[in-house]
Amino acid sequence: MTELRTLYPEIEPFDSGMLDVGDGHTVYWERVGTRGAKPAVFLHGGPGGGCSPTHRRAFDPEKYDVMLFDQRGCGRSKPHAELEANTTWHLVADIERLRGMMGVGKWQVFGGSWGSTLALAYAESHPECVSELILRGVYTLTRAELEWYYQFGVSQMFPEKWERFIAPIPEAERGDLMGAYRRRLVSENRALQLEAAKAWSLWEGETITLLPDPGLTEQHGGDDFAIAFARIENHFFVHGGWFEEGQLLRDAHKLTGIPGVIVHGRYDMPCPAHYAWQLHKAWPDAEFHLIEGAGHAFSEPGILDRLIRATDQFAGK
Repeated sequence: MTELRTLYPEIEPFDSGMLDVGDGHTVYWERVGTRGAKPAVFLHGGPGGGCSPTHRRAFDPEKYDVMLFDQRGCGRSKPHAELEANTTWHLVADIERLRGMMGVGKWQVFGGSWGSTLALAYAESHPECVSELILRGVYTLTRAELEWYYQFGVSQMFPEKWERFIAPIPEAERGDLMGAYRRRLVSENRALQLEAAKAWSLWEGETITLLPDPGLTEQHGGDDFAIAFARIENHFFVHGGWFEEGQLLRDAHKLTGIPGVIVHGRYDMPCPAHYAWQLHKAWPDAEFHLIEGAGHAFSEPGILDRLIRATDQFAGK
């Protein structure tokens, strides 16, 4: 049996800073690897999840120059948990600003979960700027996908966790859980906001891996993380990502000629494999890898193995 690939060694950025992107937002960015090597950008999940030092390690540091950044309102970006001027299209513009700052014509775009959504939005808007596309846990942000995770579907797989998720919401409001959470997450009542944020964040943190991961529970239960994660994610999802329904799959023809790799766990709960398969059919330039015995997370061994193989595969190109 082939040995599973795992992360490259721990690495510190060789450059980092805060970029004023306008609208009162400043975005934290960092670069790792070798200055002037193959350019890539890493798009984290959530929205609202922020980057972690682990994400730096998905690329061969001798062969890549990787830009990582915390999207508006989360991680080290300021102001924390801000929803104003924070949409998919603001983030697409931020990616272009960062590419200009780095001074590269094309770069590899790597995104997982919500990062795959943002990667598709960016690549369909700026296909000429994308050398390759690596997507994990594909999410096309249709109404059906949102309802599956936040209304009925995954609720049947995790009944005890679902009970905790709906607990802050009175029965009369449970017909639209995203809307009910929205009202609490934008509330001026800090205690109400925090209760809702933790319940929202933990629902995700505890349903994204095939087997329980205490580290994810701890991360998603932290006050600061939960507030940004829940507020920003709910804000994006209540607005359908500011997409027309089905837009990302409809416009997948714009990816023609871009080489890519799609990596998806068979038992991915938040993001059903059906949509990754549909994307593959609409974009045959991409290899498709459905990973058996895996859920949704970047950290799942089979998923991580295939992602590292993908960055290695494109490293010399």
